[in-house]
Amino acid sequence: MDETDPAAVTRLRATAHPVRLRILSLLTAEAMSAAEVARTLEITHANASYHLRQLHDAGELVVESEEKIRGGVAKRYRYDASRDLRTHRPGVDERVAYARAIALEVERRLREVAPGTSTSSDLETWVDVGTWHRALDLLHEASHLLHAAARPAGTPDTVHVSATTTAFTMTGGLTGEAVRWDPAREETR
Repeated sequence: MDETDPAAVTRLRATAHPVRLRILSLLTAEAMSAAEVARTLEITHANASYHLRQLHDAGELVVESEEKIRGGVAKRYRYDASRDLRTHRPGVDERVAYARAIALEVERRLREVAPGTSTSSDLETWVDVGTWHRALDLLHEASHLLHAAARPAGTPDTVHVSATTTAFTMTGGLTGEAVRWDPAREETR
């Protein structure tokens, strides 16, 4: 865990919770207050406020605006999926906690599957470094495309989708600098 960036560990721990993953997805499309998050996710206002603070303190959310409501100030939070994540190298325990949270969230989403187009894939294999980088390029592009195109829930003429990707090198083959992928370098080609 010597490569672990403490800030990355904090971020990963903050997101390793099914409710927080739902909040991040929700706030990709629009900024919302704790009250709006609570109503949308059908959780208490106190619970929504707590999770929003945890995500904000970990650097996962930004405060987009503040408005005065009944003598108080309501912050409207937004998830910035475009920020630079290349330096984050969380350890195995943090990644496992995150994967467990994602698994619970994917299970919740699968219970709401609608008829239509879908795809699913699982694979453990060996490929050359060029193929690995190309696959990461495509996954990265798809993730950014969906995050950039996200619209508020219920927007007319939109489709409610779920997309989850996890890709990593495993032990037993080339590792480290020999296979390091740099999305910034890939985007300039």
